Amino acid sequence: MKKKHWVKWTLISLVALIVIGVAGATTYMYHYAFVPGDKAFLHGGKKSQDYIDNQAWLKNVKQAKWQQTSATDNIKLVALYVPAAKATKKTIIVAHGYMGKKEDMARYIHMYHDLGYNVLAPDDRGSGHSGGGYIGYGWPDRLDYVKWAKKVVKTDGQDSQIALFGVSMGGATVMYTAGEKLPSQVKAVVEDCGYSSISGELEYQLNDLFGLPKFPLFYTTNLMARARAGYNFYEGDATKSLAKSKLPIFIIHGGADKFVPTKMAYENYKAANQPKQLWIVPKAGHGAALEKQPTQYQQKVSAFLNQYWD
Repeated sequence: MKKKHWVKWTLISLVALIVIGVAGATTYMYHYAFVPGDKAFLHGGKKSQDYIDNQAWLKNVKQAKWQQTSATDNIKLVALYVPAAKATKKTIIVAHGYMGKKEDMARYIHMYHDLGYNVLAPDDRGSGHSGGGYIGYGWPDRLDYVKWAKKVVKTDGQDSQIALFGVSMGGATVMYTAGEKLPSQVKAVVEDCGYSSISGELEYQLNDLFGLPKFPLFYTTNLMARARAGYNFYEGDATKSLAKSKLPIFIIHGGADKFVPTKMAYENYKAANQPKQLWIVPKAGHGAALEKQPTQYQQKVSAFLNQYWD
């Protein structure tokens, strides 16, 4: 009898320890992946001279601050607007990457400015100067970008023309946005190294960064994200958004991308039903296509967009 009693309480204790362990690990994973902060695994070492030069350029170029509230949750959002050197009605809305901010997009803002466009670069929820206590991986943010597009039209007029551009998480963001009801002034999408789904990317990172299987942390962290951030991993699927999008898209991806695997570019390309173009940049790592092929990058993006402006 005593032995059975001992076995019973041993099992109960083990189960309790497992539950406590999983709960603790889930909380850690949520804070690691969803709560804004300085993440060591994102540090890429010394900043290049190109990065430094573009940051200096952005600080000195003519610009304005735009604000609005998020489409849900009433969060204050901030964006940087850089008008073209010569007046134009063509605007590129630029989406930044994971744990990033609008200023991180300086080299892309500079490129589009050189091409003669206005550029609007928002800080997403939980990023930069915007409010919010979680990272949306582009999914709740997609509705905010619809609002930004409408704000461009309201500010610049009905004859405005807009293209969406994003890198990494920003690439996923603009693909999600493309699947929503947008103003007719939005003409095209250019995305660079965006993931095909939140679930696919997080499952990949769980294994790549921690060497862990999908069960149980993927599922428990998904539940916590649903409770705290208001969305789950399976909602953000770029392939589903692209399948219903009515916009032409240019998909760019590094052939040596180990952060968002290159296969995701092919998944996104296959899903897109509208005019589409794919460029896999040889030997380019994550978010390094512009750095690897600066001249070609600018030429290809410009040529793609010129097909769809009125």
